[in-house]
Parts: sequence; C-alpha cells; structure tokens
Amino acid sequence: MPGTIVITAANSSLAIPAVQHLLTTYPEFTAVLTVRNTTDNDVNTKKLRAMIAKYPSAKTSIHELDLTDLSAVHEFAKVIIDKVSSGNLPPLASLVCNAYYWNLYGGMETTKDGYEKSFQVNHVSHAALVLRLLGSFGSDGGRVVLFSSDAHWPGKNGLEKYPPAIPDELDLLVKPAADETPDNLGRGFQRYAVSKLAVVTWMYALNRYLKMDLNLSNITAVAINPGNLTDSRALRTNTPTMLVVVSRVLQLLRPLLRFMDPTMRTSADAGNDVIDLATKNVHAQERGYFTLLKHDVSAPDSLNEETQQRLWKKTLQWARITRGNTALTETSLQ
Repeated sequence: MPGTIVITAANSSLAIPAVQHLLTTYPEFTAVLTVRNTTDNDVNTKKLRAMIAKYPSAKTSIHELDLTDLSAVHEFAKVIIDKVSSGNLPPLASLVCNAYYWNLYGGMETTKDGYEKSFQVNHVSHAALVLRLLGSFGSDGGRVVLFSSDAHWPGKNGLEKYPPAIPDELDLLVKPAADETPDNLGRGFQRYAVSKLAVVTWMYALNRYLKMDLNLSNITAVAINPGNLTDSRALRTNTPTMLVVVSRVLQLLRPLLRFMDPTMRTSADAGNDVIDLATKNVHAQERGYFTLLKHDVSAPDSLNEETQQRLWKKTLQWARITRGNTALTETSLQ
C-alpha cells in the first residue's frame, strides 16, 4: 500500500532528480521533503519547488530540518508521528537519509550539541530520525535507505590520506581529539569517511533488531554507495579550489572514465536508484550494503558484530533515544 516517503536534504544534487523520479514513476506515494532553508532565498530549494510545480497533482510538502540540532530532529519526528497517528499523513513507506556534511576546506567543526559536525549530520541525527519514526511505518513495513560511500572502506577512495576506523573509545567519534597537524583536506575527508563507516556498521545492528521484532520485522534497512557523482555540488562545497577544478574535468571525461570506474555517474542516475530502493521496486526483501543496485560486501570493520553492538548502544545515547520515544522493544535498548 502506498505511503509516505521522507527524504532529507531534498534540494541536493541527487535528491532533486530523485524526487522527480518519485513523482513521475510512483505518483501514488506522498513525499515529505526536508531542507535546511525552506525559503526561495535558497537557490536549491527554489529549484526543488520549481520542479515540484510541474506536477500539480503531486502529494508533497517541504519542511525545515536542521540536522545539526538534535532537538530540532526530535521535534520534526514528533510532527510526523502526530500527522500519521491523526490520519493527516499516510503511514511511512520509506525514510531516505540523504543529507550529508563534510568540510575539506576548514578545520573541525562542532554542532550546538557539542558533536563533530560531519558525524552528527551523517550518522547521529539520521539514526535519531529513523528510530523515532519506526512506529509510524505502515503494517506492510517499508524501507530505511542510508547513504554510504566507497570512502568507508580504507584504501578505496583517492581522497583518503588517513584511513577511517572505529576507535575503541567510541566517544571519540562525536568528540574527536584536535588535529595534530593542520591538514584540512586529509582530516576533513577522514571525518567524513569515519561517519560513513559508522552508518554502515550501525545499519547491520539496526537490521538485527528489526528482524527480532514481530511488529517491525517487515522494515528493511539498506546502506547504499550511490557512486562517484561527478556533477554533485558536494565536490564544490567546502572543498579546496583544486577539487572544484577536478570535478569539472571529471564531468567532461565521465564517459571515458566510466570504463575504469563503473561507479562514476550522474546524480540523476543515482537518484533513480535510490527511489527504486525506497519504494521497494527493486530488492524488495533484501537488507544490507549496496554499491549502486548491486548487493555488495562492505568494509571488514563494519562486519564486526561486537563493534556493531557497541556502536548501536552508543548511538542510542548520542541520539537521545529512550523507551518512551521509539517503537523498539526494551531488549533493543539495553
């Protein structure tokens, strides 16, 4: 039964064509779209709104959501929960955790919650949103789509200088030590890669607990590496000039470079795949890690069940998840 699909950072390079694919191919779904700035002062929100206007019968709404503020995340989740329970919004069918943050140009940043910014936006706040909204999925279940990257696997991304790893002291993920030497590109990319490793590692624990719960077992979670998107604004946001120039060259050479890297593609191609996963049009009953639409093996560190469990417990704490604000059973919260 068609329901509601929530998409974070719905005005991103990937999300705008993804939403267009959703409205064109799956118009029976309701789209709840979040952005940091809902006004047309944001050129990308304006583009999103202009695209939606081409579909006058579309069931869409745009909401402000600041993932650097956990209180705002919980408030937004409460709004969606109340709308679903009152019948003003169809039950959830999917939650697409598309938003991301990195800073490869400046030093480490912290949020108002005191957490490292990339890690909070990419992992903690999305985990909070997912766990708050599990009880708002329909009886048919649905899908959680998380976003990873080849960066989560040490040695697989050309921007890597310092490999990502999950430390023994997990609080270092949200409050890392100051950089020993000024290396904004290297350390900034490492923080981003670590957050993506955490996303994948946590996804396995989430699926375990979903499968254990009779009320939630028909919700499947996937983490997708959407590919190397040469036209993404990410390559031109909080990045050094060198990377901006490289991104333009990659766009020109993409047809040739795809022979060497099959994951190199456009944001629109990736957006289509994400929506097909979200609607369960593909891999309907599958869980786990995907590269594009291929079920794949994730980095070895992400497959360690002890690490998955430790990260699960810490994420509950960081994300402020309690017995009273999630549909998870008490066993899952211990």
